[in-house]
Amino acid sequence: MVTGLARLLFGLGAAQAQDNSASLLLFGSLEAGPSTFVSAGAKLALDRIDREGFVALASFGAGTRREGAGRRETATGAAVVGYQWFHDWGVIAAYGGIEGSVEALTAGGVTRLEPARLGARLHGEVWARPSEATLLTATAILDSSRTAAWGRLSWGWRMESWPGWNPYLGPEFALYADHTGYRKWNFGIHATDFAIGRFSLRASAGLQCEPQGPASPYVSLTVWTPW
Repeated sequence: MVTGLARLLFGLGAAQAQDNSASLLLFGSLEAGPSTFVSAGAKLALDRIDREGFVALASFGAGTRREGAGRRETATGAAVVGYQWFHDWGVIAAYGGIEGSVEALTAGGVTRLEPARLGARLHGEVWARPSEATLLTATAILDSSRTAAWGRLSWGWRMESWPGWNPYLGPEFALYADHTGYRKWNFGIHATDFAIGRFSLRASAGLQCEPQGPASPYVSLTVWTPW
């Protein structure tokens, strides 16, 4: 049961099932809505990314969002190390390391660059298959450089009626909060674990809620591939 989940979590999707020796995974993601964030990075395993053991993650990201009558732009970079545990029902991964961030606030035609911050980052993930046809995922990230927290919970059912794709389809919920008092909630539907060529994908869409405006649509896409 865990074989398919390992391919999903560590980038060894259907298009790459024959690649059993990859130790490096490249990934990127985009979320577009009232707030937008894009990121890219790499995951490196000492042995193979589909096996239990020590792993390292490095990522960079940038985003923009409304703040009062202006906008806040953010750039971040993180490097963490951790361990991944494999079980019959799924995979647990935990990481710790550092994150740095720089933010700029634009209001009234004036841009103010805030001091760069450096802090600790904690990252945990659970990918579980309660049954052969279901997938439960939970992700949590804490960052002390911006006193920020992000989490996402999703549930999916395997769509066997889509020949060649067979994604898990179901609801997702995500929450983000940081030191400025900003909050956002995402409620949507995701499709996880389908492939286009050598790339595996996760796509979702729904409503994003912020305290400064009405609920608005959002879309997100994550792409990964072993290297």
